Amino acid sequence: MSAYELYCFKESGNAYKAALMLELTGTAWTPVWVDFFNGATRTPEYREDLNEMGEVPVLVGNGVQLTQTGLILDYLAKETGRFGGRDEAQERDVLRWILFDNHKLTAYTATYRFMTNFMKGADKPVTDFLGQRMHGAFKVLNAHLEGQDFAAGDELTIADISMCGYLFYPDEFGVSWETSYPAIGAWLDRIKAQKGWQHPYDILPAS
Repeated sequence: MSAYELYCFKESGNAYKAALMLELTGTAWTPVWVDFFNGATRTPEYREDLNEMGEVPVLVGNGVQLTQTGLILDYLAKETGRFGGRDEAQERDVLRWILFDNHKLTAYTATYRFMTNFMKGADKPVTDFLGQRMHGAFKVLNAHLEGQDFAAGDELTIADISMCGYLFYPDEFGVSWETSYPAIGAWLDRIKAQKGWQHPYDILPAS
């Protein structure tokens, strides 16, 4: 029996972050598909039993039921002793980049991708604004990675796992990493080289 169940679906970059962490740490888990596009997360049952915020992922097992990807990554880092930072200074830097991801990188990238790929009749001024903010975050991350291999130093941490979550879908938001943001492209290649890495469409369940 698996140690954890992860409520997820393949299009969710946030669910992918948690799934990737589970794979990279060799933690036993089972995906539980959530029919997001037909409203499963908006049902009273889902909100009452799994996540009052109506979101994925939800991690269940080992006596916990956790929501919000940053929290799940932090929990798994502490449980496995992997990717959380080697000292307090690095842990603070990891947190700094996770907060950047939540407020700037994933926040705009995920919303832009959703509106341009999965919504009909998206408001162009809105998507233009989101795209500008997304590219602004890409510029910050690309410049940072020109000077080091990973976000918080010379080793993979949950900061990298958090920030890469939506960046393996580049065709879905119209970016060529090699052409526009080569340092991000090289960083993603370093993540792909990690034992246990899989693409989100391979690791997460489809309908």
